Amino acid sequence: MASTQAIRKAKGKIKPPRKHGPDTSIQDTWASLSHAIKEIQNERAHQLSFEENYRYAYNLVLFRQGDFLYRNVKSLITENLSNLTEEYIIPAFATGNHEDPVTRGQEGEVLMKGVRKVWDKHNSSMRKLSDILKYMDRVYTVSAEVPQIIPAGLKIFIDDVLHRTTAPVQEQVVNAILGQVQVERDGYSINQTAVKECVDIYLQLEDNSGRQLYFSDIEPAFLGETRKFYVQEAQKLLGTCDAAEYLRRVEQRFDAEEMRSYYYLSASTATAVRAIVEANLLSPHLQTIISMPESGLDVMIDLNRLDDLNRIYRLFFQFSASTGGPQALRKGLKESIISRGRAINESNDASNTEVNAPEEDGEKEKSGKAKGKTPAPVQTLNLALKWVQDAVDLKDRFDSILKSAFQGDRTCELAISEALGSFINQNPRAPEFVSLFIDENLKKGLKGKTDDEIEQVLDKTITLFRFLTDKDTFERYYKTHLARRLLFNRSVSDDAERGMLAKLKVECGVQFTKKMEGMFNDMKLSSDVVTAYRDYLSNTTAPAVEINVTVMTSTFWPTTNSGATCTLPIQLQQACSSFERFYNTRHSGRRLTWQPALGNADVKVQFKAKRHDLNVTTMAIVILLL
Repeated sequence: MASTQAIRKAKGKIKPPRKHGPDTSIQDTWASLSHAIKEIQNERAHQLSFEENYRYAYNLVLFRQGDFLYRNVKSLITENLSNLTEEYIIPAFATGNHEDPVTRGQEGEVLMKGVRKVWDKHNSSMRKLSDILKYMDRVYTVSAEVPQIIPAGLKIFIDDVLHRTTAPVQEQVVNAILGQVQVERDGYSINQTAVKECVDIYLQLEDNSGRQLYFSDIEPAFLGETRKFYVQEAQKLLGTCDAAEYLRRVEQRFDAEEMRSYYYLSASTATAVRAIVEANLLSPHLQTIISMPESGLDVMIDLNRLDDLNRIYRLFFQFSASTGGPQALRKGLKESIISRGRAINESNDASNTEVNAPEEDGEKEKSGKAKGKTPAPVQTLNLALKWVQDAVDLKDRFDSILKSAFQGDRTCELAISEALGSFINQNPRAPEFVSLFIDENLKKGLKGKTDDEIEQVLDKTITLFRFLTDKDTFERYYKTHLARRLLFNRSVSDDAERGMLAKLKVECGVQFTKKMEGMFNDMKLSSDVVTAYRDYLSNTTAPAVEINVTVMTSTFWPTTNSGATCTLPIQLQQACSSFERFYNTRHSGRRLTWQPALGNADVKVQFKAKRHDLNVTTMAIVILLL
């Protein structure tokens, strides 16, 4: 037990630093400490004893000399910064006598490097001073409610270096930074690192309100100069560039300013700079760019310059979204489409072609046209085929632009659709032309095409059909053309016919296609009736003329109840009577009305030594049998 106590008594104690008593004066202590501080500022701290200098500062605070220490340390910092400024910064001031931008840039670079050197030396010494003045920061600054030594040093740097009253340091530094920016905007290379290191000083320093010094000393001047530059830049580019080159330059300016803001200014400046560039290079000139002669939007579309179209889309939608860019582009698109559509309508003007609108009671095919002239129906068909193909090609072109250049933008798609619908419906014969196009393709235009190609043709036609506002007129034409294809057996594909009918049903509903489906049903029933009639003839005396009858429901077909009258020769009357007797045995209460204007006949004739097989209308065979 005794040995344990002896061990405890022998244990040493940590003693506080030896205090300087009355024998050591305050002035002597400060003289030693101030000498050490100057050595630190002169980058000779390696020769000093940290413990000894800490003790000097500790004792001064302990003997209630904190205010004396604080004021004199600040005075040494001020004196050092003044010396550094006169050594590295003031001699580097720009003379302003150089016209060469590269020389001016080099002058600015020297100045910014000088400022950065003073800043680095100041920070290095302040970190070491903070270490030996920790007791002062912990005790005196708290009780006296003054900043610690490092914040106090930053305030001195602002007041005695950047905002120095005896030399225009602030003006010179800001001009140097703006000069470097201008040199780079003019296309020359600069030392971006030097600019960044100088600007970083302002980003680390704060004014009395706690706001970064950058936002009061540099950004306003930078934005002001940027605004002046781009006012002049806009006029210069408009006078020397076409639309595509102008847009390329604008895009380059946006990219360069964004890179500049993020790399050596402040990321928060990027938004303000972008607004300035947009307000001067884009928003006042949107319509000018679009309508530039020989290079505007129409020319880009004509030459299929997708890169330029994509650029105009990105610039107008991304940077000018709030200043009318999207509206201007959509307006330009609509005007371009309507103008092209008007040209299509004019090039396919059918004002000199006879319009043979189908009537509910049928149509009469005309013959005996003047020699050397194309019959009016043929002219109408040619016009219809060309007009529809031109309209489809126009839509395909803008669909490709929408997908490749406008990124499938929904608002642009709506603008394109509105413009297409406008020009299509400006043509009063659009319903007829669309129906004729379908009729021609379903008769012979689809021969040799694959199912996918047929589907593609029908889909494109349906696309035009969607734009038609007068769908009732289209229905009337389509029913007439469909009836002829069915009655004269001119359709090359029953599947294609039914596929087209299915598409129309999807677009307009069941009621729109109800009668057309009834026509298909009549054709099927008629086939069954004719088969049964042939079986009937095998058990009775057959007429001299073989007939093939289509029984049409009067409410479905647009060509029934024809007003045409015809007295049939005896041979045809006998054939008709034979079919009527057969039909009445199967259906009671129904009345058959013959439509000779809708029939045709295959006839074998001999002219001199040659035999010919002719297909003629029923009216023609009546004449031949006279």
